[in-house]
Amino acid sequence: MTDKEAVAPAAGDEGPSPAGAAVSEPDAAQSIDKTSGPTGDEPRARTGVVERLTSWRALLFLLPALLLLGVLVVYPIVYTVWRSFYGKEVSNFVGVDNYKDMFTDEATFTAIKNNVIWVVVAPAVVTSLGLIFAVLTERVRWSTAFKVLVFMPLAISFLAVGVIFRFVYDEDPNIGVLNAALVGIHDIFKSPSEYTGARPRDPQDFVNQSGTYTTVDPVSPSQPVPLPLVGLPQTKVPSDAAPAATSVTGSGVRGVVWLDFVPGGGGQPNAVDPNEKGLPGVKVQAVQNGNVVESTTTANDGSFVFASLTSGSYDVRLPSSNFAAPFNGVSWLGPTLVTPSIIASYVWTWAGFAMVLIAAGLASIPREALEAARVDGATEFQVFRRVTMPLLAPVLVVVLVTLVINVLKIFDLVYVIAPGSTQPDANVLALQLYLTSFGGGNNQGLGSAIAVFLFALVVPAMIFNIRRFRREQQ
Repeated sequence: MTDKEAVAPAAGDEGPSPAGAAVSEPDAAQSIDKTSGPTGDEPRARTGVVERLTSWRALLFLLPALLLLGVLVVYPIVYTVWRSFYGKEVSNFVGVDNYKDMFTDEATFTAIKNNVIWVVVAPAVVTSLGLIFAVLTERVRWSTAFKVLVFMPLAISFLAVGVIFRFVYDEDPNIGVLNAALVGIHDIFKSPSEYTGARPRDPQDFVNQSGTYTTVDPVSPSQPVPLPLVGLPQTKVPSDAAPAATSVTGSGVRGVVWLDFVPGGGGQPNAVDPNEKGLPGVKVQAVQNGNVVESTTTANDGSFVFASLTSGSYDVRLPSSNFAAPFNGVSWLGPTLVTPSIIASYVWTWAGFAMVLIAAGLASIPREALEAARVDGATEFQVFRRVTMPLLAPVLVVVLVTLVINVLKIFDLVYVIAPGSTQPDANVLALQLYLTSFGGGNNQGLGSAIAVFLFALVVPAMIFNIRRFRREQQ
């Protein structure tokens, strides 16, 4: 067998012959031509049809929601913008006059000012308290129970919250819980006056200076000074009061203070009658040349003596502290404190919301990062400031922005808590919108302008939140 025969492949074997290669290339070309013909576009066309059908089906399912959004959201927004260019009557086109009036009207300006206070104070306080509660609940045993208690106010309707705090802030200590607590604490350190409402029988005999009564005519040690009082109910006379002294013995300036009133009538004015009571514990001052030279209090029978004042002339004074009205608490819903008081009720309601979100953010922080910082020698405050806060910042921003949007639309708490007399001082934009449009103003043109302005304030915060969500998803 020759070398060529040994090298030649056997029949049926596939060898790398040039002839075989030449034959396979046309076959490959033919196969390419077949796939690139009309039959190759058929799967793509079928895929496009399926995608279009899927899109139409999705749109069909979304159509009811889109119709509701159009009817309940888009149309009211467009109509409100259009209505803001008209006056009380739809036929009266006023252009931008409503927007000018909005910023020149005193009530609307007060509402804008209060909204600024709300936006600056309420979200920051709620977020701070939520952060404190979330951090502290990680370190207590009954954290779940504490979270439930803090979050519970958010489950109550805002109308009910307003009614609750209307009673809490009531000025009468017998109704308002807050003032009852303040009065109790105040009376521990300073006892209330027993003779509130009492006054001299003959005011012309005294000089009244802010409730302090001073005798008009100077007195001398030779003659007792009668100081009859009226205006005090019999039920307010102290239980240790004795019958008023008919005469006061001793040297020096002296006198008697008594209730110049006989139950059932009768008796002589400015004279001590048998059934009249002396008033114990009344503070009496002896004054000379405008200076208090001596002070004392009356005995159980109402008598008093300045034993050292045996010569000269003096004025006898009954200080206002004897007749001062008792401390009845603070006017929480007065013009000065009504807005801070309502903000406090809002904080009580929404602190649980912030706490729950921030607690969820704290739970997602890797414990390895915290432990690594502690191993490196960082204190707990440094761990919180350098590790926890940067990792928690996205959650805090979301909570803060959400609360800003919420307080811009605050209405119910202000409407329910603020009394009618101070409601203008607590006014906010949402309440002013209602009052202008439906609460007596009946100017829906101006009300629509306020609504557009309020919507313009809310939109930037909404856009910020939406962009943030999109970045987190990406």
